[in-house]
Amino acid sequence: MTKRIVLATASGVLVADGEGTDWEPISHRLTGRPGCVLLDGRREDRILVGCYEGGLHLSEDGGDHFEQIRNGSIRPESVTSLAVDPVNPDRLYAGTEPSQLYRSDDGGESWSAIPGLDEVPSAARWSFPPRPDTHHVRWIEPDPNDPERLYLGIEAGALVVTPDGGETWIDRPNGSRIDNHTLATNPKAPGKVYSAAGDGYAESVDFGVSWVEHHEGLDHGYVWGLAVDPEDPDTVVISAASGASNAHREPGEAYLYRQTGSTAWERLDGRGVPTGPGHRRAVLSAGQTSGEFFAATDDGIFQSTDAGQSWEELDIEVPGRLKGDLPRGLGVCSW
Repeated sequence: MTKRIVLATASGVLVADGEGTDWEPISHRLTGRPGCVLLDGRREDRILVGCYEGGLHLSEDGGDHFEQIRNGSIRPESVTSLAVDPVNPDRLYAGTEPSQLYRSDDGGESWSAIPGLDEVPSAARWSFPPRPDTHHVRWIEPDPNDPERLYLGIEAGALVVTPDGGETWIDRPNGSRIDNHTLATNPKAPGKVYSAAGDGYAESVDFGVSWVEHHEGLDHGYVWGLAVDPEDPDTVVISAASGASNAHREPGEAYLYRQTGSTAWERLDGRGVPTGPGHRRAVLSAGQTSGEFFAATDDGIFQSTDAGQSWEELDIEVPGRLKGDLPRGLGVCSW
């Protein structure tokens, strides 16, 4: 089965197709600091990349070429999150800085604003610490069992839920995290939502209505990356650090953790992904087969086929300008 991996860093984008030790990488120097990626095996040739300063870039040939979308419909042109409808691959979502939500019904060619997000009660208190005068939609997670229900992570300030595609909004559900970085769902677990946040890790089992912290065994409370086993909703891998500086800035000190069922978190030291002092946080993605996970760090791209218990670095040639550059977005699909 052929896989496609798309990695975004501030310096550009790497697209690699292949499997095992046979990979064909292509790199692009996209303008505007790439930060998020979107790809979907249902439309295998389409790749979208969102940039902090350069808006949206679209490839419709599997990453051979990218074109910047310049139709003026997304304002501002700081695209910080992307998502695809789990039923309709032509319906896409984009989040921006400052926090706004947009929808495309034609695969990304045109976009329209979904109003109301910036009018929820907590919006006046949203603030991103490195740029305290602003905030952004860090993550968009459509519910796989109810596509009109969207979960949005605002960095920093709130988790916001819409049950009806943006007609109404639920602000800061009970127990939800404030500084959400990554959200996840799993079609095999209706109603379950996962949140990796700067203020810890939490789960909901009632479609985001209420949330419960899960911190047993978790020695580092600043949680960034998150991926859920595609076949086992109880198996979760996260990346975490003691705080933002250790997560993002050199030299860094970050770790991987794994949880199965109701067990405590297990720290994955010495399992194949470099962690600990001198290593920054990983970006994570689940594969499409049982036990398959991917992790991207400034040390390389790693794969696990045993639900995170062990990892192996993929033999993908990363160009020099991307080596050592902290990953910002990671997408994986198979066909």
